[in-house]
Amino acid sequence: MSLNAAEDESTSEIHIPAEIDWDMLDKSKFFFLGAALFSGVSTALYPIVVLKTRLQVSATKLSSFNMSYSIMRHEGLRGFYRGFGTSLMGTIPARAFYMTALEVTKSGVGSATVRLGFSDTTAMAIANGAAGLSSAMAAQLVWTPIDVVSQRLMVQGCNNSANNLNSCVYKNGIDAFRKIVYADGFRGLYRGFGISILTYAPSNAVWWASYSVAHRLIWSGLGYYNSNKDESFNTAGYAFKPDSKATVAIQGLSAALASGVSAIITMPLDTIKTRLQVLDGEENGQRRPLTALQTVRNLMKEGGLNACYRGLGPRWASMAMSATTMITTYEFLKRLSAKNQDRLS
Repeated sequence: MSLNAAEDESTSEIHIPAEIDWDMLDKSKFFFLGAALFSGVSTALYPIVVLKTRLQVSATKLSSFNMSYSIMRHEGLRGFYRGFGTSLMGTIPARAFYMTALEVTKSGVGSATVRLGFSDTTAMAIANGAAGLSSAMAAQLVWTPIDVVSQRLMVQGCNNSANNLNSCVYKNGIDAFRKIVYADGFRGLYRGFGISILTYAPSNAVWWASYSVAHRLIWSGLGYYNSNKDESFNTAGYAFKPDSKATVAIQGLSAALASGVSAIITMPLDTIKTRLQVLDGEENGQRRPLTALQTVRNLMKEGGLNACYRGLGPRWASMAMSATTMITTYEFLKRLSAKNQDRLS
């Protein structure tokens, strides 16, 4: 998607490092390297996800420090990696769905918006927003069952959880999968699927659109431009070409800025989703899956709107670090996977 080619004007434009289209990628290398790189990112960030999940199902308000101390004291470092094997196993196909939908949609929508006459910045924002929406929906088809299983394992043995924490004891991910299907059928693996879409699809769309705009505005704010002769200049008029360190720094900052608002807006939905996936209700002496309305009522009883924001700190930190590492890793991955490296120089 060569968006700059659509604006053949005499005015200077912001120099953005070369965009790598879906057609330019070596797909086998892209998915193989992607699985390896994103597995490493998931390993590093997983303890924060466990902490966030524990806080969300807690019946009382606890600080992140107190919860971390409790996990380390009673379960050791292993407690921060409960369900990690299951999560990692699901990350690979989910990421494959995500990246495919992201690139195909971004390329297609971006080309269409340029042909419709939108400006370069607007076209990129629309394309990234649409790509974020479609990629989140595609990934949730795989990720929701993995999320249900891994989160059950994350909160198992949690002493601070709500009273209706699922009472099953799971040996591992396979055992959890089998027991969930036995108790609730395959439908049980898709608990919270609807609210997951409501949480992640708009959030992902806003994040990618915000990232695109922030990325371009930061370059503009730094005063670096690209003339029509493919020469880069800063505000002092000296030739300039962004190096890899500058590019990574701008990508990371743009990702962090795009994460903040998204975390705040979607936090209540994420809390409800987590509770739907791991907690049960009781009816006539039998445990049954909670409904969204029951979950909201329970949260209101436990602390009102504040209860919906338990774990906001870890989630914000997780999203910011995940987004920063994801986008820098993702752009690095695309450059490694490009068929013709000379085109990027």
